[in-house]
Amino acid sequence: MFRFELLKKDGKSGARLGRIHTSRGTIETPVFMPVGTQGTVKSILTEELLDMGAEIILANTFHLYLRPGDDLIRDLGGLHSFMHWEKPILTDSGGFQVFSLASLNKITEQGVEFKSPVDGSTHLLTPEKVIQIQRNLGSDIMMPLDECPPPDVTREYAEKSTELTLRWLERCVAEYKKKEGEEKGVLFGIVQGGFFEDLRQKSAERTIAFDLPGYSIGGLSVGEEKSKTYEMLEISCSVLPEDRPRYLMGVGTPGDFLMAVARGVDMFDCVLPTRNARNGTLLTNEGILRIRNAEYRNDPNPASGSCGCYTCRHYSRAYLRHLYYAKEILSSHLNTIHNLFFMFDFMRRLRKAIEEDRFGEFASDVQSTYSGYE
Repeated sequence: MFRFELLKKDGKSGARLGRIHTSRGTIETPVFMPVGTQGTVKSILTEELLDMGAEIILANTFHLYLRPGDDLIRDLGGLHSFMHWEKPILTDSGGFQVFSLASLNKITEQGVEFKSPVDGSTHLLTPEKVIQIQRNLGSDIMMPLDECPPPDVTREYAEKSTELTLRWLERCVAEYKKKEGEEKGVLFGIVQGGFFEDLRQKSAERTIAFDLPGYSIGGLSVGEEKSKTYEMLEISCSVLPEDRPRYLMGVGTPGDFLMAVARGVDMFDCVLPTRNARNGTLLTNEGILRIRNAEYRNDPNPASGSCGCYTCRHYSRAYLRHLYYAKEILSSHLNTIHNLFFMFDFMRRLRKAIEEDRFGEFASDVQSTYSGYE
């Protein structure tokens, strides 16, 4: 049932308008996927996500494996039923979490041995185990186990890491094929290669040799300079086939979206909009609004006069600032509604610009608005 439909390409850049067909629904691309790490997008109901236009969400294999456990989720009908979300779910492999827990893990050919941040217990995450976990969750799009090295590693380390990720991918594909046809989910490949041009190209070429339904680009936005991110992204996308969706992992600012879409990326995820909402930072069409600032103490206006979200239709900046400093739970809820509504609306406007051959103009108009937003 999985199929990518390339609808249009921008004549002056690599921007693409597309559509992903899955057994659980259609996804218009470019698309932003809100992150539901623990089986929930923090502080938001699934009905609210649907009302805002969400077509797919991301959940985290690593965290759900540790708590409540993938076997429990399987026995309760799978992740869709467990979290009351019937549209597509993409699950990552846990590779990035392993990278972020470097002091607690040991990477070998077999897989990754690590200590749980939940209870200190020891676990072994192998390529085969990652596929088994995601199958138990009922993922619509699965990710293979990969190593995500930090940006400052030596070439020798990056080369070994790239080869290890490719060997792990081969094992993931073999495990996936054991029950191919019995499940609805598909497996993507992940391009790594660090920040070395030839390794990036090599990783992309050998990854697409597996002829998978889609491809992810990993190991970027891990602390490197933006120019390096875009350079590695351009190399990766130049190799990836045009008839498969391309997913840039963990990137989520409007400026980054524009730069990545211009290079041919179709899918994005990031915790930034929801995390920043909880910290009082709101995205608006007029730029970044930090609701905690004193200037909004008695401001009767909505966060954005051009926004149609529930929060902006009903509440003032003064009220949002009050909730934030009162540490009320409602602060996170209303701010998150606003930021996610903005992200979905931004993507709708971006897709419309590609459709109407205005992508360059659209990118130029909004690029400076969000400079400095991290």
